[in-house]
Amino acid sequence: MHLIGLTGGIASGKSTVSKMLTQLGAFIVDADKISREVVMPGKPVWQKIVDRFGTTIANQQGEIDRKQLGKIIFSDSKAKADLEKITHPYIEESANLAIADAEKRGYDTIVLDAPLLIEVGWHTKVDVVWVVFVDEQTQRNRLMARDNISCEDAAVRINAQLALRQKLRYADVVIDNTENIEKTHQQVIQAWQKLHDKVDLASDGVLTPPEG
Repeated sequence: MHLIGLTGGIASGKSTVSKMLTQLGAFIVDADKISREVVMPGKPVWQKIVDRFGTTIANQQGEIDRKQLGKIIFSDSKAKADLEKITHPYIEESANLAIADAEKRGYDTIVLDAPLLIEVGWHTKVDVVWVVFVDEQTQRNRLMARDNISCEDAAVRINAQLALRQKLRYADVVIDNTENIEKTHQQVIQAWQKLHDKVDLASDGVLTPPEG
């Protein structure tokens, strides 16, 4: 089994690359999806978030208002740290269970898709780190268009994460998503093929397969 850690910045195109990897046969463990599941009403995380941020953080259906919570944490580093302290242990536990289950089901390539892969130290738990990169101007423009927000709001959200250029320091593979989707797809195919060429050679005793 080969475990890829896939990360990037907000509006960098990480989800697009994740879908491409799914089409190639990888099993995706989506940390964002898990983060939405663990905060559902009735879950321990839900109660801890309400205790920390107040009942007004929940909508009429009792669900956490992610947009309202986002406004808080993107402008308050202490609040952001508190939220991560509450949610990350549960997200990590669920991700580990999903990875183990996928391995039991016979998947030879599993992708841990996590925007904060590096920030929370999960990059040390995967075999290879893929970073989806775009330049700062492109990232800001895409975020503004996607979420219909101002340039100032986009900058706040982008600055709340580790800068993409800093994430490149941890990358084994860089997928440059600055241009068109065809070029991005070509890079994904090439990186996938290179990964599996190494795995095939390892099975023949030429290379030692990575741990994990």
